Amino acid sequence: MKKKKKSLYLLEALGILLGMIWISPFYLMIVNSFKDPRGIFSNVLTPPSELNIENYQQAFEDLQFIRSFFNSLLITVASVLVIIIFSSMAGYALARNKSKLSSILLLLFVAAMLIPFQSVMIPLTSNFGQIGMLNRLGLILMYLGFGCSLSIFLYHGAMTSISVTLDEAARMDGANKFQIFWRIIFPLLKPISVTVAILNVIWIWNDYLLPSLVLGNNSQTIPIRMFYFFGQYTKQWHLALAGLTIAIIPVIIFYFSSQKQIVEGVAEGALK
Repeated sequence: MKKKKKSLYLLEALGILLGMIWISPFYLMIVNSFKDPRGIFSNVLTPPSELNIENYQQAFEDLQFIRSFFNSLLITVASVLVIIIFSSMAGYALARNKSKLSSILLLLFVAAMLIPFQSVMIPLTSNFGQIGMLNRLGLILMYLGFGCSLSIFLYHGAMTSISVTLDEAARMDGANKFQIFWRIIFPLLKPISVTVAILNVIWIWNDYLLPSLVLGNNSQTIPIRMFYFFGQYTKQWHLALAGLTIAIIPVIIFYFSSQKQIVEGVAEGALK
């Protein structure tokens, strides 16, 4: 019993240590977002002597936050919805069709996860530019291409836990494949859908490289506008940290409101 208690104490101590390490960047970001430049460079670890709310007001204006937030929200929501719709249908089709072609296609989707974006970004943007798709719609289609591989893999894994008898019973009642999927199968995929959503939301919301290659000045997202604070000769860390704090709030709210479904979805999609 004593050995078990000691091991539990060690695990608790390790958990607290890992939690402190994980939360330390957030602490540094929030604490220094209320300081002036002199306070940041004097000591980044100590709390501010006074709360400088002007940093947030200035960052809000410099980021053109309303416009950039709307662009980020529009691109993120549209991209995630498109990824969920097409990936869920593809995962369902690959899981229900037991053939060599389905296995090969699934293997190709899994292998596509290993392709880095940097290796295809020049021909990709060049081809999209030739057809006039270097805009928000083109960016959403690019996110669909890059995000569907992992999403299809997760949906395919989740489909293995759903019995085929549900399809057969619905087919006997006169339902077609479209009705079977959207009315019976898709509601059962809610945990994995939330997992796919949060993984892609974090990635798309924080992405800088792809939007910087595609979007114009009127449709810039928050990560692109963040570089306004980093010039060639000066870096406005106090404003940048305030802007970062504002920018991550929507993702944190979405994550904590969906964390139960995220854990269930990862376990269902990856282990079964």
